Amino acid sequence: MIEIIQREAVYLWYYFDLQLRQILPYYVFGIVLGSVISVFVKDHIHGLFRRMGDTKLGVLGIVPASILGIASPLCMYGTIPLAASFSRSGIRDDWLAAFMMSSILLNPQLIFYSTALGAAALAVRVVSCFLCGIAAGLLIRIFYKNKPFFDFNGFDEPHNHDTDPNPFLRLLKNIGRNIKATGLWFLLGIALSALFQRYVPADSFAALFGKNNEGFGVLMAATIGVPLYACGGGTIPLLQAWLSDGMSMGSAAAFMLTGSATKITNLGALKIVLGIKRFLLYIVFVMVFSMVAGWFVNLIY
Repeated sequence: MIEIIQREAVYLWYYFDLQLRQILPYYVFGIVLGSVISVFVKDHIHGLFRRMGDTKLGVLGIVPASILGIASPLCMYGTIPLAASFSRSGIRDDWLAAFMMSSILLNPQLIFYSTALGAAALAVRVVSCFLCGIAAGLLIRIFYKNKPFFDFNGFDEPHNHDTDPNPFLRLLKNIGRNIKATGLWFLLGIALSALFQRYVPADSFAALFGKNNEGFGVLMAATIGVPLYACGGGTIPLLQAWLSDGMSMGSAAAFMLTGSATKITNLGALKIVLGIKRFLLYIVFVMVFSMVAGWFVNLIY
């Protein structure tokens, strides 16, 4: 019995070490990139979006709003007070919806993490998140054109943690907060990936999520994205293992969309500003868009 346990521990460490070596450089550089943007570029990104309120872009403003949401490095609890500030300065709800939706799904740090999945998966992630932001903005414009969608009452200006007068120390402190927030989840993702590679047969996984079962596989991937997704960086090792074992690109797209959109911290923040009815509409929108996007990706990939 002891020999069996020791043998399994050796196998698991092998898979853990292999995944860690492959993913760690992306994680480290992603942390640094995200902190650099947060400390030195964030205010410029948000200032650009705020200045959009003085333009007359109309429905076309949804496009740059979605792009700026992806460029923003804030988490959802940081984005909502910022969105409240944008709303008070005259930014329309459809633009805010596009900005917030794409900000939930993606940020510069996660973009770099996703390069570990390959160019195709990275392109699918960026494009699908961008289009999801646009779709959210268009739906708000169509169905909530003359009535408010968000309730930002009680939200003040977002608190800025990057206040150290020394730029280098400001950057180091931001990197420390990033590691503290994501490091444990990253290691957990590596551990789950090692367990998966050791104990889940690749053939069985490909049969469920692969190209021969694309329709049901997308539906299943969209569904399991809800409970399994806790941190974007932590899911990269899992996705890398799943794609190598036969997961279709459409299933991966559905998992990435529903996972980040229904992460528990994001849901808790959104419930505050949406109310129960619009919150349920949000869940339905995310699930439908994710499945349609996954099926479409499988058609063209």
